[in-house]
Amino acid sequence: MRISLPKNVNVIIESLEAAGYEAYAVGGCVRDSILGREPEDWDITTSALPEEVKAIFPRTIDTGIEHGTVTVMMEHVGYEVTTYRIDGKYTDGRHPDKVEFTPNLTEDLRRRDFTINAMAYNESSGLVDLYGGKEDIENKIIRCVGEAKERFNEDALRILRAVRFSAQLGFEIEDKTREEIKRQAVNLKKISVERIQTELVKMLVSDNPGHIRECYKLGITDIILPEFNKMMETPQQIIFHIYDVGEHSIKVLEHVKPEKVVRIAALLHDVAKPYTALYDDAGNVHFKGHPEMGVIMAQDILRRLKFDNDTIAKVKTLIKYHDCRPKATLPNIRRLLKDVGEELFPLLIDIKYGDIAGQSDFRREEKLATVKAYEELFHKIIEEKQCYKWQGSN
Repeated sequence: MRISLPKNVNVIIESLEAAGYEAYAVGGCVRDSILGREPEDWDITTSALPEEVKAIFPRTIDTGIEHGTVTVMMEHVGYEVTTYRIDGKYTDGRHPDKVEFTPNLTEDLRRRDFTINAMAYNESSGLVDLYGGKEDIENKIIRCVGEAKERFNEDALRILRAVRFSAQLGFEIEDKTREEIKRQAVNLKKISVERIQTELVKMLVSDNPGHIRECYKLGITDIILPEFNKMMETPQQIIFHIYDVGEHSIKVLEHVKPEKVVRIAALLHDVAKPYTALYDDAGNVHFKGHPEMGVIMAQDILRRLKFDNDTIAKVKTLIKYHDCRPKATLPNIRRLLKDVGEELFPLLIDIKYGDIAGQSDFRREEKLATVKAYEELFHKIIEEKQCYKWQGSN
C-alpha cells in the first residue's frame, strides 16, 4: 500500500538513505494514515546513530539523545528521529534500565506496545508490518506486540493506553491483552499521576468516553479513580432515574461536548452521591447536598491527579451548579450568570442537557423546556449586553 508522506518527512528519510542508512516513518503516524486520519505528528526511525543524524542535518535539537532521539528542524517544524533500539529490563515498570542501539528494524518494532503502532513505512520499501498491525486495524483490534505480559511488565501505563486507543479508535481489546490488563492493573500504582492524567483526558475527550466503564470492568479505576467504583455500585431507586450513579454519569459523558472541562465535570458531577444517599420510608433514595460535597471531592480527586488550578476551578463551578433549578426569569439567570461566568455558562447548559439525557423519561420534556429557556435567556442577556456582574436582592 502507499502512504502519502509530507514533503519534509520524505526529505529526512531520503537524506538518511542517501547517506547509507535506513529510515522509515513509524508508529502512530503510519497507523493514522492507514485509518485515513490526519497524524498529529510524524516520527521517524533510523539505523543511523544520533551523532550520525546530527551530522546530516544543519538544525537539530538533542531532545532525548540518551534514548536515541534527535529532533530535526525543517521550516520551523520539529521531526523526532530516533535510532533503532532495544530496551533493557524495566525493573521499575516504567522505564528501561538501559537502551541499546541496534541496526535491525525488526528488533526496534518488537519492543513497541501494540501491533497497530508497530508498523513502519517509506516509499522505497513500502509498509513494513511484521506483527499484523494492518490486519488488526482492519479487524478493529487492540493487541499487544508479542506477549501481553511482557509488554505490560515493561511499562504499566500501556494498560491504560490500551483502553485509551480503544476509545479513540472504536476498537475492541483482544482477549489475551484484556486478561493481562486485569492481572496487571495494580501496577498502575508505579506510574506517575501526570502520565495517568494525560491518558485519562485523551480517553474522556474521545468519541467513546463511555470506555471509562471498561476501566471499571478491568480493575483500572480501582487504582486511578476508586471513587468511580463507588458510583458504579450506587443504585438510584427514584422515579427520575433508570441507571445507577456510575451508568448515569457515563450517559452524561456521552451527551456533552468533547471538551476537557465539561467531560471531567460530567464524569464527576455526581461523585458525592454514594456518600449522601438517604432513603425515605417508601424506599426512595435522595442525595441532598451532593453538589456541595461533590465540589470538595472533585477538588481532592483532581489535585491528586495533578490537574492545573484553572481546570479544577472550572470543574468545581460546573459541579456546584449542575443541579440548580431556578425559575426561568431574567433576574434569576442574570444572577446565575454572575455566579457561573460567561465562559462556563454554555458548558453548564451542556451539562444540564446531558444530565437529562441520562435520566428517566419522567417529566423529561418539562425539564428540557426549562433548560432551553435558560439558554435563550442567556443569549438575550449577552446579545443585549445586559448588566449581570452585579445583582442586588431584587
